[in-house]
Amino acid sequence: MLYFLYMVRTTIGVLRGGTSSEYDLSLKTGAAILAALPEEKYDMRDIFVDKRGYWNTRGVPVDPARALSQMDVIVNALHGGVGEDGSVQRILERAGVPYTGARPIAVHQSLNKIRMHEILKNANVRMPHTVAFTLHDALSTGEMTEIVFAEMGPPYLVKPASEGASHGIAFAATIADLPDVLGDVLDSFGAAIVQQYMRGREAAVGVIESFRNEDTYTLPPAEVITPGGARFVERAHYTNASLQHEVPSTFTANEKKELMALASLAHHALGLSHFSIADFIVTPHAVFLLEVNAIPALYPGAVFPQMLESVGSSVDEFIEHSIGLARA
Repeated sequence: MLYFLYMVRTTIGVLRGGTSSEYDLSLKTGAAILAALPEEKYDMRDIFVDKRGYWNTRGVPVDPARALSQMDVIVNALHGGVGEDGSVQRILERAGVPYTGARPIAVHQSLNKIRMHEILKNANVRMPHTVAFTLHDALSTGEMTEIVFAEMGPPYLVKPASEGASHGIAFAATIADLPDVLGDVLDSFGAAIVQQYMRGREAAVGVIESFRNEDTYTLPPAEVITPGGARFVERAHYTNASLQHEVPSTFTANEKKELMALASLAHHALGLSHFSIADFIVTPHAVFLLEVNAIPALYPGAVFPQMLESVGSSVDEFIEHSIGLARA
């Protein structure tokens, strides 16, 4: 008599798409994840979330609870929007399905730049000087400009309070430019931060928990090279793949040490889980943290996969490791 041993595959749901401006990037990250894992070990399920927030599997609309009931683990590849404001995480918590990445409160704190700045400032993480405004403030943009100018001089970057991939960022070269720029961002997004524009080299550092026998493993810093003439990383640079990344980077040993320490500190101060990626500006005098993202982009050309490769790892290993963390 012959006996056959069948391997029981783990069913992995990959959430991608979503409601944010990073929809296209999320589709690409999700596709990279779906292609990363061996079929003999994992039954990969593509869960597509459309721009209205409706869930679909195999091209058919599906109730989230029904879709999740069939999954062993969820890999969240939803950049921004419902994927990083805590909404999807709360759905996953109610369903009792293990999932990768930060819990609801922590992921919301990392997406909301106003809250993130408050937390990291209290943790003594050096960041550009920042002033926050919302449409609920009983102030004109002229009055807001006076407040900003009293604290710091131009030029300025004005950023939406809860957007990623550099979406909606605007530059104000002079104090006279700021009211219109600030008004446009507030009208479009409802809340904004104004930061002093800093000239320097941009860097990114990835963080992975419980990796290679380290509780908090920091990937080597990468330098983010913007196309010639660009003052800062813009939304278009993500969508047209014009960004270049230098890994390993040529930052000094002290700069690399500080970048890695700050990325780890920020990860834990925000209460993030499993992994994160932090963006920095390195000036001749100091290192400043710009923001922290709870869900790294993993599509070809993104910086996180290149940092993994620089230490002999891969997206495949990273996803398997993340699934293990979710199930732990």
